[in-house]
Amino acid sequence: MGNVILGLLLIGPATLYTLNKQFEQGISLFYSASFGSIRSALTVLLDKRLVTVAESVENGRSKKTYSITDAGRAAFTEWMLAPIAGGNLETVALSKLYLLGLLPAEARSGILNDIADRIAHDERQLEQLAGMLDTMELPPEYREIFRYQRLTLDYGLMSHRAAREFFAQVM
Repeated sequence: MGNVILGLLLIGPATLYTLNKQFEQGISLFYSASFGSIRSALTVLLDKRLVTVAESVENGRSKKTYSITDAGRAAFTEWMLAPIAGGNLETVALSKLYLLGLLPAEARSGILNDIADRIAHDERQLEQLAGMLDTMELPPEYREIFRYQRLTLDYGLMSHRAAREFFAQVM
């Protein structure tokens, strides 16, 4: 979440309330975040000196406005350019796509290629799993259970194919 917040702060300084609204009005379609989780992420970013906070009073209310630092800009760029590691492929891929316009045009194709490569890699793994499962002999009492588990895998395969085709069009 911290990297997404850094990207949003690259667009301009923001309050916790503003960041929460940005998540609610679009980012939440692919990245779920609560007010508390955004606040926690900001605390971590402050501790790492990736953001700063300016306090002010507006209409008698205390207001904290967060801004990205040079170190935060560097961390954001490093994350955008790094290969996707670990799980949450869809969340990370869509987060990077959402923020891709913040990077120079010459960096974008490499990021898109990395996303497409990772999708294809994961799709191949799912296809291998499907092939292995389809050769298994199941006792009759497990066939109905397996049927729905296999349908879940089919969904994952279709989802990866759609994502691969989508990113191929974007590229």
